[in-house]
Amino acid sequence: MENSLYITLSRQEALRRQMEVVSNNIANMNTTGFKSQRMLFLEYLEQPDRKGDKMSFVQDYGLMRNTNAGPLTVTSNQMDVALRGEGYFAVETLSGPRYTRGGSLQLNANRELVDRAGLPILDQNNQRLTLPADTTQVFIRGDGTIETEQGQVGRLKVVNFADQQRMTELGGGLYTTDQEEIAVAQPDIAQGALEGSNVQSVVEMTQMIDVMRTYQNVQKMIDTEHERIRTAIRQLARAQ
Repeated sequence: MENSLYITLSRQEALRRQMEVVSNNIANMNTTGFKSQRMLFLEYLEQPDRKGDKMSFVQDYGLMRNTNAGPLTVTSNQMDVALRGEGYFAVETLSGPRYTRGGSLQLNANRELVDRAGLPILDQNNQRLTLPADTTQVFIRGDGTIETEQGQVGRLKVVNFADQQRMTELGGGLYTTDQEEIAVAQPDIAQGALEGSNVQSVVEMTQMIDVMRTYQNVQKMIDTEHERIRTAIRQLARAQ
């Protein structure tokens, strides 16, 4: 295969993965606390032989997450909370603590605060938060302090990390990382609201159209080059 075809194929493969990222963003437009992502590309130079010129390939080497907060939606549900600033809530899993921006809380059978997936929400001491029996009113202050008509229950754990791009997305709005937790001393939490996805539909649809057109143009280049090679082979065969 000609070197030019290898280069265009590398571009097509990168565009295919870029389309997967854009499609995932669009699919999560209504996911609470979802952060949009973008592919990161670099130029990969390869020298086929010592005498030849270097070929410039396209290589994708990772994803960049948009960590900006999404818009707040008022729900008036006392069990809904949203982080207006930086930080993540901590939840308990069998594999250790995980982190989320999703604040749609509820009570399990043991009256423990859990997220939508049923994972217990942790307090500042890495303990589960349990509401007293017969509680009807829940007050969640801006600093994460939880109170009921029977008194204070605890305080939501809110942490941040030195490099949020190193956090690994697990799905369902959960993240994990091997970085040390940095406690957010003064979190800004809104009760009765949820943080929406920061995906911008118009931007994503424009990006999808651009990727599709670029892919089609690259395919035309491949078809043209393939036809050039076929024509050259036929003409050489006739000349013999």
